[in-house]
Amino acid sequence: MIRKTRLYTPGPTPLLPAAQFAMAAADMHHRTPEFRALFQKVLEQLKIFVGTQNDVLLLSSSGTGAMEAAVTNLTSPGDKVLVLTAGKFGERWTGLTKAFGCVPDVVSAPYGQTFDLAEVRAALKPEHKAVFVQATETSTAVRHDIEAIAKLIKEAGSQALLVVDGITGLGTTHFDVDGWGIDVLIGGSQKAVMIPPGLAYLSVSERAWTAMETTKNPRYYFDLRKERKNAAKGESAYTPAVALIAGLGAALDYIAGQAGGDLEKGRIALVNNAQVNAEATRAGLVALGFTLFAPTAPAAAATAVAVPEGMDSSDVVKALKMRFALVAANGQGEMRGKLFRVAHLGFFDYLDTIALLGAMEHIAKDTLGLPVKFGQAVAAAQEVYASTTKA
Repeated sequence: MIRKTRLYTPGPTPLLPAAQFAMAAADMHHRTPEFRALFQKVLEQLKIFVGTQNDVLLLSSSGTGAMEAAVTNLTSPGDKVLVLTAGKFGERWTGLTKAFGCVPDVVSAPYGQTFDLAEVRAALKPEHKAVFVQATETSTAVRHDIEAIAKLIKEAGSQALLVVDGITGLGTTHFDVDGWGIDVLIGGSQKAVMIPPGLAYLSVSERAWTAMETTKNPRYYFDLRKERKNAAKGESAYTPAVALIAGLGAALDYIAGQAGGDLEKGRIALVNNAQVNAEATRAGLVALGFTLFAPTAPAAAATAVAVPEGMDSSDVVKALKMRFALVAANGQGEMRGKLFRVAHLGFFDYLDTIALLGAMEHIAKDTLGLPVKFGQAVAAAQEVYASTTKA
């Protein structure tokens, strides 16, 4: 039997062929009219993809670079901030804010859960300059209620800036960026936009731009004001990742093409696709006897699955790779060995979901020894698909 490698990790995700072709052909210099036209087009497309009238900037970095930029541009040493954390990426906000001299108050939720809004409300103080949170906690496949958190901040009369890591949230979650009042929303190239790692993008509100005029933390490469000034001319402040930007343009064109050329509708379709595939995957895995790690607040970007007591999720990940060349993600940190994660964001479709569940039936039966009847996971997914889509 031949085996095709299939990537089911929540980043990097499978690459869009059209984007690969665009990257291969991107031999332009970055200080030319040709590139400026591409760069300006992509920045305008990103505003539609994010769903905002605010400026959207591109950085040649991973998503963590944009997270750092949010901290350094919006805070000063000694500032009090509020960090909401429920996993490894929430903990990254804590580390970043401390690294740049902020004093974070932290509201934590157990791994696999989301926040108690009453605890968030009680923790929010008038002196907090910013609130940092994930839209999706990728390490546990939990979705946080950003709309409710934004509403809470407004109702409290707080002037804190709302900074959201949407790196796996964008393209899998519906956001009303301007209506809710999200001041910074961060995305990454290796997620729902289906290209390799190396680009981060972020929307920045006018409130955030105003705050940057008085904040004192050091910044050089990640100086957002410098990037804004250069973006107005169709350039980046420093040498950009030209090929990745060409690939991003092709990916955004593809997303628009899925809705007759309308990028906003294409974005909505991309989110809905992730949500249906996530729901179908959850139904299939539960039918096999697995327990969802985040049952009350599941994300559409990925599904985290707890293995039965006494078993090791590493065995599932290894078996999928060895038998089917299917690459899933283990748990991170203290969750390694306790759960595995499979993704739904970006270039995944319904038939990818069926393929995954068919493979999982074999692994559940032969590797884990579960009492599996072939077809039961696939049938459960088919029921979800039939009930949520039209023929």
